[in-house]
Amino acid sequence: MKSKPSVPRRRFMGTAAAIGLGAELASWPALAAVTPLSGQDARVTPDMVRFRPEIEPIVRLIEETPRDDVIAVAVAQLKKGLSYKNLFAGLFLAGIRNIKPRPVGFKFHAVMVMNSAHELGQSAPTEDRLLPMFWAFDNFKNSQAQDVKEGDWALAPPSTQLPKPGQAREDFLRAMDRWDEEGADRAVTALVRSSGAAGVMEPIWRMAVRDQRDIGHKAIFAAQSWRTLQTIGWAHAEPVLRSVALALLDLGGMGGAAPGPVGPYRANLEQAAKIRSEWTLGRDDPGATRALLETLRHAAPEAASAEAAGMLNSGVAPGSLWDAVMLSASELLMNSPGIIALHATTASNSLHYIYNASGDDTTRKLALLQAVGWQPLYRDRTKAQNPVAIDKLEPAGHGPTPGDEAVGEIFDAVSSDRRKAGELALDYIARGGHAGHVLGAARRLIFRKGRDSHDYKYAAALGEESLAAADHAWRAPMIAAAMAQFPGSKTPDSPLMIRAREALATLG
Repeated sequence: MKSKPSVPRRRFMGTAAAIGLGAELASWPALAAVTPLSGQDARVTPDMVRFRPEIEPIVRLIEETPRDDVIAVAVAQLKKGLSYKNLFAGLFLAGIRNIKPRPVGFKFHAVMVMNSAHELGQSAPTEDRLLPMFWAFDNFKNSQAQDVKEGDWALAPPSTQLPKPGQAREDFLRAMDRWDEEGADRAVTALVRSSGAAGVMEPIWRMAVRDQRDIGHKAIFAAQSWRTLQTIGWAHAEPVLRSVALALLDLGGMGGAAPGPVGPYRANLEQAAKIRSEWTLGRDDPGATRALLETLRHAAPEAASAEAAGMLNSGVAPGSLWDAVMLSASELLMNSPGIIALHATTASNSLHYIYNASGDDTTRKLALLQAVGWQPLYRDRTKAQNPVAIDKLEPAGHGPTPGDEAVGEIFDAVSSDRRKAGELALDYIARGGHAGHVLGAARRLIFRKGRDSHDYKYAAALGEESLAAADHAWRAPMIAAAMAQFPGSKTPDSPLMIRAREALATLG
């Protein structure tokens, strides 16, 4: 997992004041010493999966608490000694059991966003750290209510008729190729029970990168689930990965109900086989980044992926191609803000994560080639008038000297003129300002003003990718483009987050 930028408390307080955020939140001493929640009996109906005994009571409490009371109940449990880890696990597993992962989006964002909320919270100042989780509690309760209206789906107990351990991986891949839900469910259950974490995830990674249907949410859910399991523990993997398998076989969304992957997967399987054996070794090449970015503006998916494969064979390092992918995604959002363009970033971030997490050479090649090939699919579903080329952005040279006031000016501008805010962000970084300070201010604003899952998903993905750019010069334009999505300092505070801050103050 990539490291997150830290902001010294003195600088954070100055930045908070500059963007109009008070320091009224209480400290976090109550979480310094924690003990597990005492066990209690929890009834579960026979038609739903039951979790481990140490976590089932927490899940039931979250499921049964009314939406208006859930934050107060969470605070009360923390005061009693419930650990943050178990509270987070309970919330995530409540989503796994109660929210149908089809379509992979819409109300299911309550599950997919949890790791992003956790990641943003963990990189925040101590006094903000629980706010994203409190927001996620309310978001889950909203999705839970929607699921009840749509039939009250629940994840069923696993089958007792499972393949033999030695056959589980093969059976899983065969079932996935046939889009066989029952076979995949049985096989992934047996796979989790008989293999270590890395062995289980390899076939899941392969299936997660194959299909762009649901605008990339399949890769997002697979990556987010693995990241969440690393926080809450592999002991909870079985129900989580059963939900992932069900999601990966969704035939809704773009592409209709015909079995088969949407996007250039089959062509990229052929391209992957042609890439040189030492493809991970190469030269950083900003010229190749620009060339691939230009290709992504007009080429078909298969042609773009083929060009990327050719660059790898010519000795270009993979990092330069990932830079082109993320610049393309940022350019789409800058020129055509909206859900489709936003997912060009969040799905690419998940493919990049899978690329780094997988130990299979072919899967890693596919993750990169698919990331390239998916960009034209997003491009063709967005409309932009007078598009601006992200690699042609130049600092205007009129911004203030880097400091807290400059960060404040950026986010003041977001509320009235997002293009100007992007120019100011570009100026700020060009004059020596730290990219992490801009991202930290954006997080802080989301904690106070965020109202949608995409605020959290996008901020986590963009922050990770911009700070991981192979060529650091690309950080500034990526962050400048992000001003098309981040909230401004004049955006009204979310009523929910006002209530969450009040609840958090009682922990002091």
